[in-house]
Amino acid sequence: MLDDYDALLLDLDGTVYRGGEAVPGAAEAVASAREQGVAVRFVTNNASRAPQQVAEHLSQLGFGAAVREVSTSAQAAAAVLATRVPAGSSVLVLGTEALADEVRSVGLVPVRTAEGAVAVVQGLSQDLGWRHLAEACVAIRAGAQWVACNVDATLPTERGQLPGNGALVAALRTATGVEPVVAGKPARPLMDQAVASTDATRPLVVGDRLDTDIAGARAAGLDSLLVLTGVSTPVELLAAQEELRPTHVSADLSCVLRPAAESAVGPRPQWTVLVEDGVLSAAAAGAGDSLDLLRALCAAWWAAGGGTPELRAEDGAAKAALIDLGLANS
Repeated sequence: MLDDYDALLLDLDGTVYRGGEAVPGAAEAVASAREQGVAVRFVTNNASRAPQQVAEHLSQLGFGAAVREVSTSAQAAAAVLATRVPAGSSVLVLGTEALADEVRSVGLVPVRTAEGAVAVVQGLSQDLGWRHLAEACVAIRAGAQWVACNVDATLPTERGQLPGNGALVAALRTATGVEPVVAGKPARPLMDQAVASTDATRPLVVGDRLDTDIAGARAAGLDSLLVLTGVSTPVELLAAQEELRPTHVSADLSCVLRPAAESAVGPRPQWTVLVEDGVLSAAAAGAGDSLDLLRALCAAWWAAGGGTPELRAEDGAAKAALIDLGLANS
C-alpha cells in the first residue's frame, strides 16, 4: 500500500492510539512509511492540545513524531477565524489554552467572556462547564460568528466512548438555534491544511470514523482507509451512505504494509455474495476470512443501492464470519 500512496493522513484517537495506549501495530506501520519516504501527518479533530504536546504524546507511545507532522482542528479553526474577522478582534475561546494560543498566533485576541467578542471558537476541553457555555450563548445570540473545531459526538478512550466536542456544540446549537462553521473533519479546512503541508499528489486518509475521517476524505476527493479500532463498526459500514464509504477497510493500520488490493472494498474469490429481492446473502467459496467477507458484502450492497440490508448466511462458514463481524447473532 505504501507504494501506491505518497502520504498518510492519520487520525489519532481510535486510529493510532486510544487514550494512553498505542493501537497494536500502528507504530510499526508509521515507521515503515517514513522509511519508504511516505509523508506522515497526524490529523486530529481534537483541539485540546498543542501540536507540541501531541507530538510528545505520540513519541512517548513509540511514534517519534515531529511537531511539523501534526495538524490539529485548533490550527484549522484559527485559520478560518483569521479569514472571517479583522485582525486584533476579540474571540471568545471555549476550550484549552492550546486553542487560545492558536487564536493568538493568527493575530486575534482570545478572551473568556462575551463582552466585546466578535467571534466564538469552540474546541474540546474536559473542564468546560455551564458558565462557559452561557458566555458563548450570550455572544452568539448577540451576533458573534461561531467556529467549531469539530463536531465529533464522542471521543474514543481506553475507558470507552466519552463525550466529544460535538456533544457540547449540540448544547449551544440547541440554546441559540445557530449552526457553527466547522473547521475539522469532515469539513475541508483541516484536511486541506494537512494535504498542503505534505506536497503529496496521492495521499491516503486513515481513520476510525465514517462521519468524520471517511466523510472528510470523500469531501476532499481523496482515497481513504477505515480501520476498525475505534468508533465505526461493520454494521455502520455496510449501511453507510455514499458520502461515508471508504476505499479500503482493515482491522488496523498494519494493512498499509501489505498490497492495497488486499484491503480494497470489492469482490473476493473466497466468498460468493449475492443481492436478490433486497436480501444480501453470503456463502463460502474457499478459505476466506471475515474481513474479506465484509469487503465483498460492502461492494455488492453498495452497488445495489445500499441502505440497511437483510443478511442471510448460506452455510456455516458464512454464518461464523457474520457473527465475527457483529452482523449476525450467535
